[in-house]
Amino acid sequence: MSLLAPSPADEARRSGLRRMRAVALGLLVLAAIVYAVTLRHETGWLGFVNAGAEAAMVGALADWFAVTALFRHPLGLPVPHTAIIPKRKNEIGRNLQEFVTENFLTEEIARERLEAAHVGERVGVWLGEPAHRQRVMTEVVRVTRAGLGRLSDDDVREVITDFVLPRLATEPISPIAGSLLDGVVSERTHHGLVDLGLEQLHDWLVENPGTFSSVVGERAPWWSPPWVDDKVIGWSYQQVLSWLRDIRQSPLHPARVALDDLLARLAQDLQHDPEVIARAESLKERLLSHPQVPETAVGLWRSFAAALEKAMDDPGSYFHVRGEELLEHLGAHLVEDVAWRSRLEGHLGEAVSFFVNTYGSELAEVISVTVEQWDGKEAAERIELHVGRDLQFIRINGTIVGALAGITIHALSALL
Repeated sequence: MSLLAPSPADEARRSGLRRMRAVALGLLVLAAIVYAVTLRHETGWLGFVNAGAEAAMVGALADWFAVTALFRHPLGLPVPHTAIIPKRKNEIGRNLQEFVTENFLTEEIARERLEAAHVGERVGVWLGEPAHRQRVMTEVVRVTRAGLGRLSDDDVREVITDFVLPRLATEPISPIAGSLLDGVVSERTHHGLVDLGLEQLHDWLVENPGTFSSVVGERAPWWSPPWVDDKVIGWSYQQVLSWLRDIRQSPLHPARVALDDLLARLAQDLQHDPEVIARAESLKERLLSHPQVPETAVGLWRSFAAALEKAMDDPGSYFHVRGEELLEHLGAHLVEDVAWRSRLEGHLGEAVSFFVNTYGSELAEVISVTVEQWDGKEAAERIELHVGRDLQFIRINGTIVGALAGITIHALSALL
């Protein structure tokens, strides 16, 4: 199969090439006719015409030979240094690769072009238009939907089973968990979660006193009178509510302090106590080896994908609204915040430089590798189809310049 498939525009190029060839050939024929008609008139003004026609033929033939020699042997004759492109296409491809590498794929040129493009500002202005932001969201939805469509449950299960779980099993989790817990305790990040839990527990007890009474009443001695049980349960219920209110209102409550101390000690033990580390790792291994873990992960993924699909289908969902807001904020930030835009363009420049320095030569190598795969004759025909029309101007100019040169030389000869 041909590696150079024709394009819809090739017929137009072929038609243009035929027209320009006809024009160049017509000038050569015209020069030959004029030369033949004025052949016996070497003096007078017809002598100038004859000399010009003769030189025009020489120029036309010479440039026809030069243009034709690029792509094939003129008249099929194996003249040395002809059919240059079919014979030397590999060398041409390597030279083109070196030219692109040295003059385009360099860090200096890439940074210069990136700086001159003002990418950050232009992206910010572009995102300032609601239609453009909508277009971005449309593309995000399209790409996300395509990605979700290509990930089946079996694919997710295979990734979790063959990659994620074995990696987690071999990776010590205790030091990481201890370090994270240490940071949480040091920054008191868990206080918000504790407050939320206390609030929910207090509200539940307020709304469900009967449930509390039933649970505590089941543990009352069989021999105690019911009225005593009711008194004790009612007193206990009020004490629990009061205790929860005290904890919520006092940041330095002993229960809070005890919980902080417990978490801090656990964080240290997870990092330094061999016994605690061994127990944590053993618990991790038992958890990861449980057959239900992959199924649970797949179920979570399925729920996430379904929720995301539903959000993408609804233009008024949080996904679309929040995405629109983020894009608008990003656009305004890129336009108004010069320092932030400069940092972004700087990081982009570093990324482009890394790509060019690391993969530039490999990217340019695509040129030589592709050219080497081409058939020489077919490659010459395709190249001629693209540039041959313009090359016919060489033949036309050669005919005209030859005629002028012939007239000039004849004039000088007459003067001398």
